Amino acid sequence: MNKGKIEKILDLLEAAYPEAKCALNHKDAFQLIVAVALSAQTTDKSVNRVTPILFEKYPTVFDLASAQAEEVSEYIRTIGMYKTKSRNLIAMAQKIVTEFGGEVPGDYDSLVSLPGVGRKTANVVQSEWFGMQRIAVDTHVFRVSNRIGFAHEKDVLKTEHALMKAIPQSRWSKSHHILIFHGRNCCIARKPRCRECPVTELCEKNL
Repeated sequence: MNKGKIEKILDLLEAAYPEAKCALNHKDAFQLIVAVALSAQTTDKSVNRVTPILFEKYPTVFDLASAQAEEVSEYIRTIGMYKTKSRNLIAMAQKIVTEFGGEVPGDYDSLVSLPGVGRKTANVVQSEWFGMQRIAVDTHVFRVSNRIGFAHEKDVLKTEHALMKAIPQSRWSKSHHILIFHGRNCCIARKPRCRECPVTELCEKNL
């Protein structure tokens, strides 16, 4: 797909989803990285239901670093893999305290060195909090970008690299959000709503 067509699709999707932004509620970098880490294999809505009481109980990274996994588990038990996530959150907080002075680091290598923080989480934190242009590939971005024709890859990492080549860098972060919104609202997994799609005439799936 040529870059002119890609930009036209992005323009149409931006017009369709002007409200597209990070759906995870947060007030600072600490809350953001916790919320993104919790969102793995669950919905943002589910995360937003548990984080208010979690952040009330552990308002700072120092509070979470001194918590017990069994206690944290009680606050997030309604989301997937809550026991593993509880342990990872505490270990992550402890490393932020001991190695980064209690401040969430901004560089990629430091972020992915944190327990429970993978490539997607690091990219989201860099984009949302530190204002860097990043593309974080979740299930929606992976599905939509390969279905539309922005990428033709079988795994997340190769899809991310393909999108970085296909999409102008100045649009990476915004494109990440609109692809997520499109995947949630129209280009759903099992039955995409192609008749309602604003880019159906440009989509490779329908050519």
